[in-house]
Amino acid sequence: MEPILKVKNLTMDFGGLRALDSLDLDVVEGEIAALIGPNGAGKTTFFNCITGLHSPTKGDMIIAPPGKKQERLNGLKPNHVTERGLARTFQNIRLFQNMTVLENVMIGRHCRMSAGIAGAIFRGRSTRREEKEVVRDSYIILEKIGLTEFINELAMNLPYGAQRRLEIARAMATEPFILLLDEPAAGMNPQETKELDDLILWIRDNEKISILLIEHDMKLVMSLSDRIFVVDYGKKIAQGTPAEIQNNPAVIKAYLGEEIDA
Repeated sequence: MEPILKVKNLTMDFGGLRALDSLDLDVVEGEIAALIGPNGAGKTTFFNCITGLHSPTKGDMIIAPPGKKQERLNGLKPNHVTERGLARTFQNIRLFQNMTVLENVMIGRHCRMSAGIAGAIFRGRSTRREEKEVVRDSYIILEKIGLTEFINELAMNLPYGAQRRLEIARAMATEPFILLLDEPAAGMNPQETKELDDLILWIRDNEKISILLIEHDMKLVMSLSDRIFVVDYGKKIAQGTPAEIQNNPAVIKAYLGEEIDA
Protein backbone atom coordinates (compact mmCIF):
# COMPACT_ATOMS: atom_id res chain seq x y z
CA MET A 1 0.00 0.00 0.00
CA GLU A 2 1.32 3.42 -0.98
CA PRO A 3 1.94 5.83 1.93
CA ILE A 4 -0.38 8.81 2.36
CA LEU A 5 2.49 10.61 4.15
CA LYS A 6 6.10 10.01 3.16
CA VAL A 7 9.03 11.83 4.76
CA LYS A 8 12.48 11.24 3.31
CA ASN A 9 15.86 12.35 4.63
CA LEU A 10 14.31 15.04 6.84
CA THR A 11 17.00 17.16 8.49
CA MET A 12 16.52 20.19 10.73
CA ASP A 13 19.39 22.32 12.00
CA PHE A 14 19.11 25.09 14.57
CA GLY A 15 22.45 26.83 14.30
CA GLY A 16 24.99 24.20 15.31
CA LEU A 17 22.35 21.84 16.71
CA ARG A 18 20.99 19.09 14.49
CA ALA A 19 17.51 18.34 15.84
CA LEU A 20 16.56 15.92 13.04
CA ASP A 21 19.12 13.87 11.17
CA SER A 22 18.09 12.27 7.85
CA LEU A 23 14.81 10.96 9.25
CA ASP A 24 12.61 8.68 7.12
CA LEU A 25 9.01 7.96 8.09
CA ASP A 26 5.78 7.02 6.35
CA VAL A 27 2.12 6.54 7.26
CA VAL A 28 -0.30 4.39 5.28
CA GLU A 29 -4.06 4.83 5.04
CA GLY A 30 -6.02 3.50 8.02
CA GLU A 31 -2.96 3.22 10.23
CA ILE A 32 -2.25 4.36 13.77
CA ALA A 33 1.48 5.04 13.88
CA ALA A 34 3.49 6.28 16.85
CA LEU A 35 6.69 8.31 17.05
CA ILE A 36 8.50 7.73 20.34
CA GLY A 37 11.83 8.57 21.89
CA PRO A 38 13.44 10.19 24.93
CA ASN A 39 12.82 13.86 25.75
CA GLY A 40 14.71 16.07 23.30
CA ALA A 41 14.87 13.37 20.62
CA GLY A 42 13.28 15.63 17.98
CA LYS A 43 9.71 14.36 17.97
CA THR A 44 7.90 17.70 18.24
CA THR A 45 10.41 19.25 15.83
CA PHE A 46 9.31 16.61 13.33
CA PHE A 47 5.66 17.62 13.77
CA ASN A 48 6.63 21.28 13.44
CA CYS A 49 8.37 20.57 10.13
CA ILE A 50 5.57 18.65 8.46
CA THR A 51 2.95 21.18 9.62
CA GLY A 52 4.86 24.20 8.28
CA LEU A 53 5.99 25.75 11.57
CA HIS A 54 9.64 25.00 10.72
CA SER A 55 11.27 24.97 7.32
CA PRO A 56 13.57 21.92 7.31
CA THR A 57 17.21 22.21 6.30
CA LYS A 58 16.75 19.43 3.77
CA GLY A 59 14.55 16.48 2.94
CA ASP A 60 11.18 15.86 1.31
CA MET A 61 7.72 15.80 2.91
CA ILE A 62 5.11 14.36 0.57
CA ILE A 63 1.41 13.67 1.04
CA ALA A 64 -0.87 11.53 -1.12
CA PRO A 65 -4.41 11.99 0.26
CA PRO A 66 -6.79 9.17 -0.68
CA GLY A 67 -8.13 9.80 -4.18
CA LYS A 68 -5.86 12.80 -4.80
CA LYS A 69 -2.49 13.46 -6.39
CA GLN A 70 0.61 13.54 -4.25
CA GLU A 71 2.00 16.93 -3.24
CA ARG A 72 5.07 18.25 -1.45
CA LEU A 73 4.56 20.01 1.86
CA ASN A 74 7.92 21.76 1.67
CA GLY A 75 7.51 25.53 1.75
CA LEU A 76 3.82 25.53 2.65
CA LYS A 77 2.55 27.76 5.47
CA PRO A 78 0.75 26.10 8.41
CA ASN A 79 -2.72 27.16 7.23
CA HIS A 80 -2.07 25.73 3.77
CA VAL A 81 -0.87 22.45 5.31
CA THR A 82 -4.13 22.29 7.28
CA GLU A 83 -6.15 22.95 4.13
CA ARG A 84 -4.45 19.95 2.52
CA GLY A 85 -5.65 17.62 5.27
CA LEU A 86 -3.07 17.52 8.07
CA ALA A 87 -4.38 18.61 11.47
CA ARG A 88 -2.57 18.54 14.79
CA THR A 89 -2.87 18.99 18.51
CA PHE A 90 -0.10 20.36 20.71
CA GLN A 91 1.84 19.06 23.68
CA ASN A 92 0.69 22.10 25.66
CA ILE A 93 -3.04 22.75 25.27
CA ARG A 94 -3.68 25.65 22.88
CA LEU A 95 -7.40 26.28 23.13
CA PHE A 96 -9.05 29.68 22.97
CA GLN A 97 -9.71 29.68 26.68
CA ASN A 98 -12.13 32.62 26.73
CA MET A 99 -14.28 31.20 23.96
CA THR A 100 -16.94 28.53 24.30
CA VAL A 101 -16.47 24.90 23.42
CA LEU A 102 -18.66 25.35 20.33
CA GLU A 103 -16.76 28.45 19.22
CA ASN A 104 -13.45 26.61 19.49
CA VAL A 105 -14.66 23.92 17.11
CA MET A 106 -16.21 26.49 14.76
CA ILE A 107 -12.78 28.10 14.39
CA GLY A 108 -11.50 24.74 13.19
CA ARG A 109 -14.14 24.82 10.43
CA HIS A 110 -12.82 28.16 9.13
CA CYS A 111 -10.42 26.58 6.62
CA ARG A 112 -13.37 24.82 4.95
CA MET A 113 -15.48 27.98 4.54
CA SER A 114 -15.77 29.68 1.15
CA ALA A 115 -16.94 33.13 2.29
CA GLY A 116 -14.25 35.77 1.87
CA ILE A 117 -13.86 39.23 3.35
CA ALA A 118 -16.75 40.62 1.32
CA GLY A 119 -19.02 37.84 2.53
CA ALA A 120 -18.07 38.51 6.14
CA ILE A 121 -18.84 42.22 5.74
CA PHE A 122 -22.08 42.07 3.75
CA ARG A 123 -23.32 38.71 5.08
CA GLY A 124 -25.35 37.70 2.06
CA ARG A 125 -27.65 34.72 1.91
CA SER A 126 -24.89 32.21 1.04
CA THR A 127 -22.70 33.48 3.88
CA ARG A 128 -25.54 33.17 6.41
CA ARG A 129 -26.30 29.66 5.16
CA GLU A 130 -22.66 28.70 5.47
CA GLU A 131 -22.50 30.07 9.03
CA LYS A 132 -25.48 27.90 9.99
CA GLU A 133 -23.78 24.89 8.45
CA VAL A 134 -20.63 25.59 10.48
CA VAL A 135 -22.65 25.64 13.72
CA ARG A 136 -24.42 22.41 12.75
CA ASP A 137 -21.22 20.63 11.70
CA SER A 138 -19.40 21.76 14.85
CA TYR A 139 -22.21 20.44 17.04
CA ILE A 140 -22.08 17.07 15.25
CA ILE A 141 -18.33 16.82 15.93
CA LEU A 142 -18.88 17.59 19.62
CA GLU A 143 -21.52 14.87 19.72
CA LYS A 144 -19.05 12.38 18.30
CA ILE A 145 -16.33 13.38 20.77
CA GLY A 146 -18.76 13.37 23.71
CA LEU A 147 -18.56 17.05 24.66
CA THR A 148 -22.10 18.34 24.02
CA GLU A 149 -22.71 18.77 27.76
CA PHE A 150 -20.05 21.52 27.71
CA ILE A 151 -21.12 23.17 24.46
CA ASN A 152 -21.71 26.66 25.92
CA GLU A 153 -18.99 26.47 28.58
CA LEU A 154 -15.82 28.51 28.25
CA ALA A 155 -12.91 26.26 27.34
CA MET A 156 -11.05 27.33 30.48
CA ASN A 157 -13.78 25.82 32.67
CA LEU A 158 -13.54 22.31 31.24
CA PRO A 159 -11.91 19.44 33.15
CA TYR A 160 -8.41 18.73 31.91
CA GLY A 161 -9.33 15.57 30.03
CA ALA A 162 -12.22 17.35 28.31
CA GLN A 163 -9.86 20.13 27.20
CA ARG A 164 -7.64 17.52 25.56
CA ARG A 165 -10.67 16.06 23.78
CA LEU A 166 -11.74 19.53 22.67
CA GLU A 167 -8.37 20.03 21.00
CA ILE A 168 -8.95 16.82 19.07
CA ALA A 169 -12.48 17.96 18.15
CA ARG A 170 -11.14 21.27 16.81
CA ALA A 171 -8.53 19.42 14.75
CA MET A 172 -11.19 17.09 13.34
CA ALA A 173 -13.26 20.10 12.30
CA THR A 174 -10.65 20.83 9.61
CA GLU A 175 -11.56 17.53 7.89
CA PRO A 176 -8.10 15.94 8.02
CA PHE A 177 -7.05 12.68 6.42
CA ILE A 178 -4.19 12.48 8.93
CA LEU A 179 -4.48 13.55 12.57
CA LEU A 180 -1.22 14.39 14.35
CA LEU A 181 -1.47 14.06 18.14
CA ASP A 182 1.40 15.47 20.22
CA GLU A 183 1.38 13.73 23.61
CA PRO A 184 -2.42 13.58 23.89
CA ALA A 185 -2.31 11.61 27.16
CA ALA A 186 0.05 14.02 28.94
CA GLY A 187 -1.29 14.86 32.40
CA MET A 188 -4.25 12.50 32.18
CA ASN A 189 -5.34 10.14 34.92
CA PRO A 190 -5.83 6.41 34.12
CA GLN A 191 -9.57 6.76 33.41
CA GLU A 192 -9.02 9.72 31.08
CA THR A 193 -6.25 7.80 29.31
CA LYS A 194 -8.54 4.81 28.79
CA GLU A 195 -11.21 7.10 27.32
CA LEU A 196 -8.58 8.67 25.04
CA ASP A 197 -7.47 5.23 23.90
CA ASP A 198 -11.06 4.38 22.95
CA LEU A 199 -11.53 7.75 21.22
CA ILE A 200 -8.43 7.39 19.04
CA LEU A 201 -9.52 3.95 17.90
CA TRP A 202 -13.02 5.26 17.21
CA ILE A 203 -11.69 8.14 15.10
CA ARG A 204 -9.57 5.76 13.01
CA ASP A 205 -12.31 3.16 12.58
CA ASN A 206 -15.38 5.36 12.16
CA GLU A 207 -14.07 8.63 10.73
CA LYS A 208 -11.48 6.88 8.54
CA ILE A 209 -8.74 9.25 9.68
CA SER A 210 -5.18 7.93 9.86
CA ILE A 211 -3.28 8.90 13.00
CA LEU A 212 0.33 9.67 13.85
CA LEU A 213 0.95 10.27 17.54
CA ILE A 214 3.81 11.26 19.80
CA GLU A 215 3.41 9.77 23.24
CA HIS A 216 5.38 8.83 26.37
CA ASP A 217 2.66 6.57 27.79
CA MET A 218 4.02 3.27 26.55
CA LYS A 219 0.97 1.25 27.53
CA LEU A 220 -1.15 3.48 25.30
CA VAL A 221 1.41 3.34 22.47
CA MET A 222 1.71 -0.45 22.61
CA SER A 223 -2.04 -1.02 22.74
CA LEU A 224 -2.94 1.39 19.92
CA SER A 225 -0.17 1.38 17.37
CA ASP A 226 0.08 -0.62 14.19
CA ARG A 227 3.67 0.57 13.73
CA ILE A 228 6.11 2.47 15.91
CA PHE A 229 9.03 4.68 14.88
CA VAL A 230 11.75 5.36 17.45
CA VAL A 231 14.06 8.39 17.36
CA ASP A 232 17.03 9.32 19.49
CA TYR A 233 19.09 12.49 19.02
CA GLY A 234 17.14 13.19 15.85
CA LYS A 235 17.94 9.85 14.20
CA LYS A 236 15.56 6.99 13.58
CA ILE A 237 16.98 4.01 15.45
CA ALA A 238 14.14 1.52 14.95
CA GLN A 239 10.74 0.91 13.42
CA GLY A 240 8.33 -1.98 13.58
CA THR A 241 5.33 -3.49 15.27
CA PRO A 242 4.84 -3.03 19.02
CA ALA A 243 6.19 -6.56 19.62
CA GLU A 244 9.30 -5.85 17.56
CA ILE A 245 9.95 -2.51 19.27
CA GLN A 246 9.40 -3.90 22.74
CA ASN A 247 12.33 -6.28 22.37
CA ASN A 248 14.68 -4.09 20.32
CA PRO A 249 18.03 -3.63 22.14
CA ALA A 250 18.64 -0.19 20.57
CA VAL A 251 15.27 1.04 21.83
CA ILE A 252 15.87 -0.27 25.34
CA LYS A 253 19.29 1.42 25.38
CA ALA A 254 17.81 4.75 24.20
CA TYR A 255 15.41 4.63 27.11
CA LEU A 256 18.37 4.17 29.50
CA GLY A 257 17.47 0.59 30.27
CA GLU A 258 13.88 1.32 31.29
CA GLU A 259 11.23 -1.28 30.56
CA ILE A 260 9.31 0.41 27.77
CA ASP A 261 6.18 -1.61 28.53
CA ALA A 262 6.12 -0.48 32.15
